Amino acid sequence: MKKILLMTLILVGLNCQAQQKETVVVINTNYGTIKAKLYNDTPLHRDNFIKLVNEGWYNGSPFHRVINNFMIQGGQNKDGRVDPGYTIPAEFRDNHFHKKGALCAARQGDQVNPKKASSGSQFYIVQGQVYDDKTLDIYEERLGKVFNATQRQAYKTVGGTPHLDGDYTVFGEVTEGIDIVDKIARVKTGYMDVPVEPVIIESITIEKEKDCCKEKKTKDCCK
Repeated sequence: MKKILLMTLILVGLNCQAQQKETVVVINTNYGTIKAKLYNDTPLHRDNFIKLVNEGWYNGSPFHRVINNFMIQGGQNKDGRVDPGYTIPAEFRDNHFHKKGALCAARQGDQVNPKKASSGSQFYIVQGQVYDDKTLDIYEERLGKVFNATQRQAYKTVGGTPHLDGDYTVFGEVTEGIDIVDKIARVKTGYMDVPVEPVIIESITIEKEKDCCKEKKTKDCCK
């Protein structure tokens, strides 16, 4: 009986290690709360975002560029600094694309940034719109892109911004509060797509979860 229990605990431990939890960030705004998970297979962007969150970089800063049916962008420091003075190498992944709710890194244009390195802090959340097959075919022809079945299904149902795929790093996605993204995207804007009434990121925090492995619970709680 003891051997069976020991083997069970070992297997649970191995399962927990194999399934590394994705970090969840809580973005509190004056329009409501958005939760997003950070992908583990874009570790440079994940770790940098966590670093800035822990430093309080985003607290009190605005969503300074908002375009309905496209995206909402934030990332400057509350004191007005646009970025922390460094860039992050691109981490393009075929399994991550610009569907609605995608959390992505902004960057400078190709003319001055041919390697498509990401800004050290600027990010955007995709709102986008729904596309049909004909429009996606046009994008493929014009941009030299190929959308797989999963991408096409997403773009035809929840929507997104397919023309950005392969050009900007997608490092997470919204898990709760997509209605808040829609609400922010619809605000009235003025010059340079800046909201007329400020949309403020009051704080971004890391959501803490219990360590099921230490508590020796079943493997299901590690998923």
